[in-house]
Amino acid sequence: MKLKLIYFIFGIFIVLYACNDNPYKQGKILYANFCANCHGERGEGLKSLIPPLLQSDYLEQHRKELPCIIHQGLKGEIEVNGRKYNQEMPAIPKLSFFEITNVLNYIQLNINQSDTKNIFTADEVEQGLKKCE
Repeated sequence: MKLKLIYFIFGIFIVLYACNDNPYKQGKILYANFCANCHGERGEGLKSLIPPLLQSDYLEQHRKELPCIIHQGLKGEIEVNGRKYNQEMPAIPKLSFFEITNVLNYIQLNINQSDTKNIFTADEVEQGLKKCE
C-alpha cells in the first residue's frame, strides 16, 4: 500500500512538472546549440560582424524568409537596425521544420519578448521551407 502511494505521488509530481514546463524549452536548447555562439546568449549579436536578433527590425521585415535562412544559411550583405552586416550565416539543414519553429518562437518570445500573437506556427514554417527548395 505504501509503495503504491509513493508511485502515485511521484506520478503526480511528474505530470505537474511537465504541465508547468516551458513549452519553448526545445527552442532554448536549439538556440543555445546552434545560434548563441554567433548571435549571443541574449541575441545581442557580435559588434559589426554578426547582427543582433534582439529588437531586430530584420526579423520583422523578413518573417517569411526566416525558416529558409535557418535551413539554407545566408550570404551577402544585409541591414539590421540601420547597420550593414556581411558575415555568412551557415546553414542548419538537419533541423526539422518543427525544430525551426521552436527556435523561431524562442527568439520571438524570449529574446524579443514579443507578444504570443506573433508566434510561428508549424504550418507557417513548413510552407516557408517549401518555398526555398
